[in-house]
Amino acid sequence: MANVAANPATARRQAKKRLSQGGPMFDFATVFGAVGAFVVIGTAMTLGGSPGSFIDIPAMLIVLGGTFLVSSISFSVAEVIQAQRVMAQAVLYHVIEPDDAARQVLNLADHARKNGILAIQNTLKDLKKQPFLFRAASMVIDGMPPEQVQSILMREADAIRQRHIRSAGVLRRAGEVAPAMGLIGTLVGLVQMLGNLEDPSTIGPSMAIALLTTFYGAVLANMLFLPLANKLDRNSEAESMINQIYAIGIASISRQENPRRLEVEINTILPPVSRVEYFD
Repeated sequence: MANVAANPATARRQAKKRLSQGGPMFDFATVFGAVGAFVVIGTAMTLGGSPGSFIDIPAMLIVLGGTFLVSSISFSVAEVIQAQRVMAQAVLYHVIEPDDAARQVLNLADHARKNGILAIQNTLKDLKKQPFLFRAASMVIDGMPPEQVQSILMREADAIRQRHIRSAGVLRRAGEVAPAMGLIGTLVGLVQMLGNLEDPSTIGPSMAIALLTTFYGAVLANMLFLPLANKLDRNSEAESMINQIYAIGIASISRQENPRRLEVEINTILPPVSRVEYFD
């Protein structure tokens, strides 16, 4: 086991402080990458000519409206709308490191071992920023059987994971549809242009639709939808590990097991760099 502070008591206090302050934080990598990419594209537009030439309402309607509506075919409208709200989670998230979560649940286990299970009721107010752990600890305090506690927690963790998978799936589907809608817009623009060759004034607007729809579709898919879907997958995996740590810990507390055994069990699912030595 590796990578813990030299003073375990200090490490526990630092972890508790980080958890108590663990409110929503901005993911700098997501913000920097997304904003930076659009700034680069916008700068290239400005240096190459008038950026206003890249704005075309019909092309936007085809790509944006078409992507939303076609994605709704694969999912329900509610799921598509929910995915748009979940997109914010790729930028705004709760900072909880796996080793901090492990120390928190080991601290609860040690407290319950020394003072009895009901003693963790005094710590509930400190757990409200981690709703999953708060509900889990509440079940133990209410005297629910250990097997039932673990079963409920595992089902809830799996349900949370499935919701995240669906939301990421909506974004990934939108990333597939957007370029296709861009291609459809290109065909629409070409048909309009070829159908009105006798009127030179229609060639420019038709050609704009043909090219800009492809541009919009590529930008939305590769600079927004697909990267955000991947980030949601990553965040979901991290949250799933945290919930698994909490479920294992609370189930162990409910069974009144030795916290040292719990430490060994938690370390089996933690990455080597995050493993803890709480009792050493």
